[in-house]
Amino acid sequence: MEQAKMFLEKLRKQAFDGVAATIDDCMSLAALADESRGEDGDRWLDLICDVADEIRRHHCGNVMETCSIVNGKSGRCTENCKWCAQSAAHNTGCEEYDFIDEGEFNRAVGLNGSYGVGRLSIVCSGRKVSAADVRRYCGLYRRAAEESGMSMCASMGLLGKAELQALYDAGVTRYHCNLETAASFFPTLCTSHTREDKLKTIAWAREVGMEVCSGGIIGMGETMRQRLEMAQEAREAGAVSIPVNLLIPIKGTPLENMPLIGERETVLTVALMRFVAPTVTIRFAGGRARLGNEATARMLRGGANGAIVGDMLTTVGNQMREDWELFRSCGFSMEPAAEVKKN
Repeated sequence: MEQAKMFLEKLRKQAFDGVAATIDDCMSLAALADESRGEDGDRWLDLICDVADEIRRHHCGNVMETCSIVNGKSGRCTENCKWCAQSAAHNTGCEEYDFIDEGEFNRAVGLNGSYGVGRLSIVCSGRKVSAADVRRYCGLYRRAAEESGMSMCASMGLLGKAELQALYDAGVTRYHCNLETAASFFPTLCTSHTREDKLKTIAWAREVGMEVCSGGIIGMGETMRQRLEMAQEAREAGAVSIPVNLLIPIKGTPLENMPLIGERETVLTVALMRFVAPTVTIRFAGGRARLGNEATARMLRGGANGAIVGDMLTTVGNQMREDWELFRSCGFSMEPAAEVKKN
């Protein structure tokens, strides 16, 4: 027991110095917290979460980084990602449209801005957005950035450097391109594009001056090691934000019968990711609504310091009020814009 505590303390000190833990070290921690060990495993889970929280506070402070998304283009995607409702390869009955209604977008900007959300992203289906549509989105971004005070993000697929430059010039400061899962597991889930395609777009986004947000989905049949590999690969690609989504199995997709991972496993995954990526924002993203407040709070006190908030264009207000209360109860302050607008 004492030797294991010394090992955990060594990793804490390393992380305070900005040195990431190895995957093997994190898997050793995971073994200590294994659910089959009963009360011993529970005690170790709490210890690991507490140290992950210390690392988060040391590098990121107590400010919650919030972002919200609007769906700029929906459905008819040419890619065959097994998890995705918007792929044309699957019959899911998802909504389909080519370009967001400008009035709806403006409403989303106003709602999110009024609640002090820090960042807003337009997310589009498809392999990549056309150059003509990028120009249209740039017009939306310019107005939104000027009127809302929020930072602008984009998630528009495997764009080239010229399109990324245009978005940056229009005020987009961060590009989102998920790695989705570890390189060792990705080919089993998608064959219509490669990890190398994603890494090329990520590199170009950084070259034009953008920050990068890149994470993935857990619960698609990958191992804990592969989840941590994904976080490591995102960090090495230069991500400043690693979103962690929980798979929501969708009827009509090849993963519709995938068993849900449990709350305990989710909490442990997020905590271990903090050791793998000690200095970045670890953002709890899609799927969090299916977890209880206790598990969500344990993640917020166990390594996470970012969240996607709101529910596009519909129930954003009530959900954000609940989120703000939860974040503050976990010791977080809101980003400055949120403090100004909510107090």
